[in-house]
Parts: sequence; C-alpha cells; structure tokens
Amino acid sequence: MWHKWKEKFMCKFSKYIKYLQGIDRTIPMVNPKLSRCPTISYRPIQPSDLEILEQIHADLFPIRYEAEFFQNVVNGHDIVSWAAVDRSRPNGQSDELIGFVTARIVLAKESEIGDLLSYEPSKSDQTLIYILTLGVVESFRNLGIASALIREVIKYASSIPTCRGIYLHVISYNNAAIHLYKKMSFMCVRRLQGFYLINGQHYDSYLFVYYVNGGRSPCSPLELVTGTLNLMRNGLKSVFARLRKKEDRKVSKWGKCKETHCLISTTQSRRNLTTECTGYECV
Repeated sequence: MWHKWKEKFMCKFSKYIKYLQGIDRTIPMVNPKLSRCPTISYRPIQPSDLEILEQIHADLFPIRYEAEFFQNVVNGHDIVSWAAVDRSRPNGQSDELIGFVTARIVLAKESEIGDLLSYEPSKSDQTLIYILTLGVVESFRNLGIASALIREVIKYASSIPTCRGIYLHVISYNNAAIHLYKKMSFMCVRRLQGFYLINGQHYDSYLFVYYVNGGRSPCSPLELVTGTLNLMRNGLKSVFARLRKKEDRKVSKWGKCKETHCLISTTQSRRNLTTECTGYECV
C-alpha cells in the first residue's frame, strides 16, 4: 500500500517538475470537488472552442460580449489566447475548455496607462498586452489554473522585445481576482470611478499593471527614495563646497594681510637704516 502511494506521488511530483521546467505542458492537480485527479494542459484557443467559449463567458461574466469578439478570439484576429483543458476527462471531453485567457497587443503611446509607463517617446513601436478576459469553470477552480494562464501571458509578453507591460481592469467587488493579481505581483495603480455599467448601475474598476522587459512606472517608490537621497547628498555637497570656499577666502585674505605687514616692516626698517647711514656719513 505504501509503495503504491509513494510511486503515485513520485509520478505526480515528477510531472510537476517537468511542467515548471517547461518540458511537459500538462500537470496533474487535486481538487476535492472532483472525483479524479485532472491532468491540465494548455494550448491556443481554436475555432472548435467557439460554443463552449461563449457559454463559459455567459456563465462567468455579468457583461455580454458581442459575437464578433468570440470570432476574433477563436480565429486569432488581433487577439491572442490560451485555453486550459483536462486531458483526463472521459467521453471525448479531454480537449474541452475548462479555463481561458484572452488578450490584445496595443501600442503603449495609445493605451490608457501611457502616463504610468516610463518609455522613450522616440520609440513609437513600444507595446503593451491588455488582458481582456480570464476565467475558469467553477468545478476546476483552486487548482492554480488561473495563475498558470497568467504566467502564459507573462511569458508571451516577455518574449516580445518591444513589450513593456501587461495591464487589465478588475471590477471593484471581485476580491478573488484582486487577490490573484496581487499574488502574481501585479501592481494596483489606479481606481476608476464608475468604469463599468451593469444593469443600469455603475461599478468602480481597479487598474493593474505588470511590467516586463525593463518597463517601469515614471517614478517607482525605489526611485523616489533614491532621488530624495541624491538631492540630500547634492545639497550637502553644495553646503560643504560653499563653506570650504568661504574658508579658503579667509585664509587667502589673512595671507595677504601677513604679506603686507611684512612688506611694511621691511620698508620701514630700510628707511630707518638709510637715515642712520646718511646721518653717519654727514658726521
């Protein structure tokens, strides 16, 4: 019994290590709501996913998306996407969507976070990834699928040399999503009042950003501290320089005074000596 459990555990652990190394894109997970151990794999969304994609969006989101949006997703028209599937599902469901993420590439200068991104205006080709939708079927939650999908987006964004960050909106009452993005090191940079209009009611939105490839905010907390320290250091240098200059002037003035005193004393001595000599000669 022990050997069987150990063998099963080592097999799952080995697959998990391979997943982290990028060798195997499937990973066994455990969810007490499921009667079996799912084996999750990730792939691009494809045209055959259209119906289930529309259904999951309708089940998960209060916002209704146009048919054009789904067509663009499944056909890859200006939208990149990843699907999560459970390879262990029976009855031909092993390639059916259980989770997804959709995103779009936008120009940094045309995005709504242009003021939150430090970049060179001369480089007009710099881009950002905007996450449109992210969702996981309820029975497959708490398996790390959403985190894995976000990592796919981060990996993709990092592979684009001109990309400087990933951003998205989260409705203010979605605490689970807010916690997830903070856990994934996204920064909440802004709260947008009344961003969403759902069933005639306005809801606020949080704007989250994740920087890649050297992208950063115009003034990060570290830069603010560093800048303050540099100002203090430069200020002290300026004060010390002025004090040193003042001291040098005093020393220089005193030196000139001493030289003048010596010159006067010497001159007077010479004058006295000449008078005495002249008087002696007269005698």
